[in-house]
Amino acid sequence: MAEHHGEYKVPGGKLVVADLRTDGHGIVAASVSGDFFLEPDEALEDINAALVGLAVDAPNATISAAVADAVGPTAVLFGFSADAVAVAVRRALGHATTWADHEWEVIGPSRLPITEQVALDEVLTREVGDGRRNPTLRLWDWDERSVVIGSFQSYRNEVDQDGAVRHGVTVVRRISGGGAMFMEAGNCITYSLYLPASLVDGLSYADSYPFLDAWVMEALTSIGVEAFYKPLNDIATDAGKIGGAAQKRLANGGMLHHVTMSYDIDAVKMTEVLRIGREKISDKGIASAVKRVDPLKRQTGLARGQIIDALLDTFAARYSARRVELSADSLDTARELAGAKFATRAWTHRVP
Repeated sequence: MAEHHGEYKVPGGKLVVADLRTDGHGIVAASVSGDFFLEPDEALEDINAALVGLAVDAPNATISAAVADAVGPTAVLFGFSADAVAVAVRRALGHATTWADHEWEVIGPSRLPITEQVALDEVLTREVGDGRRNPTLRLWDWDERSVVIGSFQSYRNEVDQDGAVRHGVTVVRRISGGGAMFMEAGNCITYSLYLPASLVDGLSYADSYPFLDAWVMEALTSIGVEAFYKPLNDIATDAGKIGGAAQKRLANGGMLHHVTMSYDIDAVKMTEVLRIGREKISDKGIASAVKRVDPLKRQTGLARGQIIDALLDTFAARYSARRVELSADSLDTARELAGAKFATRAWTHRVP
């Protein structure tokens, strides 16, 4: 017999703990606990009973369904859910991981062409998935005016080509989905997280965004900005949107999560380069793209470097991360990939 312990703190909710015993094939005893609320009391016994007999490699959907069926539709689970129990169980059994299970590294910003920045996202995500790199946070920096469009966006529908040429904007396509980002040098703060998908095992796409950026909210609070997630992938304050996130999961188990936050964006220029449609603006409940974005410079009064330092300090303190340099091999691979893929018209216009 083997004993297992797993914990999961529901974002905005309660702690769920799973203590299990297994015989190598299945769960033979289970005890779920936590600071959640559950009615009726007997439902806790039903949850524990539902876990017994499940295979040790049962997927999240199977565990969640077993718990939901056991408690029935009349039970009240407050601060947690059947899905949360599944995450705690998977963590206990070693299929899902926590932040503390990994040795985190941080790569500070270095100025590189925007094509190499997006290439690095693919290269470093693959390295993490292959087990050749520890999970890593990387800050971007660049010199040229840029637009980075999502993997599935139409070039002509998103980019005003005349405006891009007039303002000297380099347009590149990234590997993740989501919307276009107008990124003038020095006017944005962009970071990428490269992590094993096991860290978000059992989480929905919607829940994975705030989960992976909880440290960012802490960092922003430390500089006087009370931010929150506006589903699915916008980071906002009461004053307006300050950033957006995007993700990509690779077949080798590596995952990319990256965010761009507006520091001192020229919203008028942005509307001359990007075709921000009325439908997209109306969905945000505002009248114009200019009013949609509220940069961090205005909200904090801090220099861009000070905000970046707050992000790095918070991440390092929260996850015991150590500072490392980008390896020459990774950079060389990214430069080759940039030339072969991200700088080519075939990739940039793959969705015309």
